[in-house]
Amino acid sequence: MAALAILPACAPSYADGGKPAVTLSTAEAAKGADVTVTGSGWRPGALLMLLVCGQSDPARGVIGGTNSCANADGQAVTTDAGGSFSKVLTAAPPPKPCPCVVHVATVQGEPVLVDTELKISGHPVAPLPDQAGDGRLAVLAEPRLDGGGSVLTWFGAPPARTLVFTVGNLGSAPVKDPVFQLGTSHGVFAPQWEDRQWKGTIEPGKKAEIKLDVELSAGAHGDYQVSLQYAKKLLATEPWGVGRPWGVTLFWLLLCVVVPAAVFRIGMAVVDRVRPRAGRRGTPPAAPGPGPEPARATTTAVLPWFTPDSAPSKNHPNRPNGPTTKGNS
Repeated sequence: MAALAILPACAPSYADGGKPAVTLSTAEAAKGADVTVTGSGWRPGALLMLLVCGQSDPARGVIGGTNSCANADGQAVTTDAGGSFSKVLTAAPPPKPCPCVVHVATVQGEPVLVDTELKISGHPVAPLPDQAGDGRLAVLAEPRLDGGGSVLTWFGAPPARTLVFTVGNLGSAPVKDPVFQLGTSHGVFAPQWEDRQWKGTIEPGKKAEIKLDVELSAGAHGDYQVSLQYAKKLLATEPWGVGRPWGVTLFWLLLCVVVPAAVFRIGMAVVDRVRPRAGRRGTPPAAPGPGPEPARATTTAVLPWFTPDSAPSKNHPNRPNGPTTKGNS
């Protein structure tokens, strides 16, 4: 568990002195025109993300996070050995009205960002939201991610946690209903920021425990990082290791076994019903195989004029007792 608490006075966010700087080839551009962004003083080999953002000001930063930026037209660039870069960026109209800036920020390592004003011809302009007093918030204790996975998460449901942290008001004015920016990032990708408002008032010199819900997309797994930002100042980062949804893998393995087995059984049942059977009408019985001949039944033929009861016997009254001799009467 790692946390980073940054007081408002020490954030490396602006190009002052020897700090990272960004210049533009033009201060005003038409919609869709190319603008060359040049930087110096950055870390050698640093991966940077370049975005055109609305509702922004170099002094106050990108209000609303990257939801105010033209994210689809962003560009990535890596600084050279001297910490410099040059990249062509399209002046795409952001989803929020101007004032607009070119927002350059590191993707990995120590968070560093620089905002440079850019006017976009034809894009709407609106006043920035009022800044509430002189309240300044800082994280006072190490944040933590509460919660755990469930059976549904094991089968691909969106992982969810609750970011719990304690902030203190270091300013001279109360902070009412502060709006935090909560971002999640994976690998080398920049955080995707979302506005989260906390209902309550933090008086000067007071502190409060704040809980914000964090949810990833369905099936997410791997090493993620949760970032917390307020008034352009990064307050904390927290790693989040998300396990692989093995239930989905098990489901597909079972599917690969059960479906072929079911298809095989259905096919065998169909074959068993349509194959010819012995004894059906129009189908000759199968020839008997070799084997011993069956025993033949013995019957006695009976003449129609002779029955066993009419056969003469020697005790019959009409039969002479003595032997008959041919020629005797």
